[in-house]
Order: sequence, then C-alpha cells, then structure tokens
Amino acid sequence: MQTLFSIMGIYLFIAVGFGAKWSFKEKIDDRTITLLSIYFLQIFLTFWGLLKRPIDTELLFAPALYLGISLLALLLMIPLAKIFFHNPKERSIATVAALIGNTGNLGIPLGIALFGEQSVPYLTLINLMNVFVVYTIGVFFYSRGEFSVRDSLINILKLPVLWAAMVAIILNLAGYHPSAAVDKTLMMGAYASMTMQLVLFGIYLYGIQLREINMRLSGWVISTKFLLIPLMTFFILQHIAMDPMVKGLLFLELLVPLAVANVNLASLYNCSPKTVTVQVFITSVLFLGIAFVLPTLLKMF
Repeated sequence: MQTLFSIMGIYLFIAVGFGAKWSFKEKIDDRTITLLSIYFLQIFLTFWGLLKRPIDTELLFAPALYLGISLLALLLMIPLAKIFFHNPKERSIATVAALIGNTGNLGIPLGIALFGEQSVPYLTLINLMNVFVVYTIGVFFYSRGEFSVRDSLINILKLPVLWAAMVAIILNLAGYHPSAAVDKTLMMGAYASMTMQLVLFGIYLYGIQLREINMRLSGWVISTKFLLIPLMTFFILQHIAMDPMVKGLLFLELLVPLAVANVNLASLYNCSPKTVTVQVFITSVLFLGIAFVLPTLLKMF
C-alpha cells in the first residue's frame, strides 16, 4: 500500500499539469516551461544531488553497473531500431526512450519505501548516473531525429546541466560541503525542477488523441522497458556478487517507467514530443500494475 501511495502522490502533479492545460489552453506555453526546466531548474537538481554527501568509491559500483547495463541495452537497440523503424524520429525514440527511466521522481521514493533510508546513497548515485545518460545519450539520439551527428554532439555540449554536474563533482571531491542556507536553496530548486517536469508531462498529456498513438512503436517500447531490460538485468545480477539490497535497487531502477525527461528532450529537439508523451504515459500506467508485485520480484535477489 505504501508503494501505491508513493506512486499516486507523484501522479497528482501530472494531473495538475493536465488540469491547467485543460483550463487555460493556449495561454500555457509548454515550450517556455521546457526551456525553464532544462536550462535553469535542473541545474539546482544536479548540484543538490551531487553535493548531498561525499562521493564514496565503495558506492560507485552500483551506478557503474547501471551504466553498463544501459549501454549494453543501447548496443542492442541501435541495429534493431534501424531494421524495424525507417522514420528518423521513430528510430530515435525506439533506440533511447526505454533507457531513460524515472529513477529520480519515482525511483528514489519507491526505493526508500521498499528498502528504507539505507538505500538513499545508492539511489542518489544511480539517479545521477541516469542524469548523465539523459544528457549525453538521450540528447544525442533525440537530436538525431532532426539534426546531423555533428550537430547532435554539439547539442550535448550546449546543455548547462552536464557542465553543472562536472562542477558539482569537482566541488564534492575537493571536500566542499554546502552550508544549511545553500543546501536549502538547492533543495528548493531541485524540488521545483522535479515538480515542473511532472506538470509538463501533464500538459503534453492533454494534447494526446487516441488516433495519434503509434501502436507499433508503443509495443516496441513496452517490450524493451518491461521485458528485455529486466530479463537482461536479472541475468547479469545472478552472476555478480553483491548485497541483495543493492541488486534489488538496481533491478528497481532499471524497471521504473519512462522519465518525463524523455518529453523534455523530445520537445527541445522537435522529436515528436506527443508520441514520446504517449510512451511515458503508457509505461507509467502499466507500472501501476507491476507495483503490486514489486515486493515479490525484488525477493528474487
């Protein structure tokens, strides 16, 4: 029940965005909100997460493994997406969407609810690794829907979040600890960023029509997110000696539905944002059913 309440609390802000767009229609500019979120508020989220506690090399194996599994799935998706999808934008979505999971807004509260506060350091670092995936691999492939390889690489370097993360890591390794006042300011910006992303998802959700749903692409994303990646993760974790709790956290973070960051990037680079919104919505709804059996799935580790 606690798991369900954690999910429903998050979905409340999606409903706020949907209701706002329904009430005010064109008075709400979704493009402006996207730019505000990506270029400003997410900088606060990045600094807050990376300066929460000292980076301990003992904790780095879990996020490194998360990245390794994500890259392995990506290597499988690239040739397969080229075979089954000829439209550049559909191919980009099919390649990368399932890899960008909601490890922050959903994964962190769920992990705490299921494993307790001792899971926070691992959850934070896994989420930060996902941030790097979003703003490198995610930016590149969503850009490829409309940009050349060269321009897609330049788009990665243009985003301030990646640079902010590098600065935050340097400060962390240098031993910097934010004061209570600075930490509170960063926390306010971080929560504003997470809330804004959920509201933005609701805004895009309002414009979706059933005839716009690409069933072929949706089937592909669902299969990748809830079958291929979990099976791959389970197989790999069975052959690695790790704390069962950490294995469970990794499995959870790779199972969570698509992140709203997919919508942000698709909107920023004009890569069919409504199509991407549908994928995020469908996987989020399906995850509600999966949540009921999550405790049983995690006991396998």
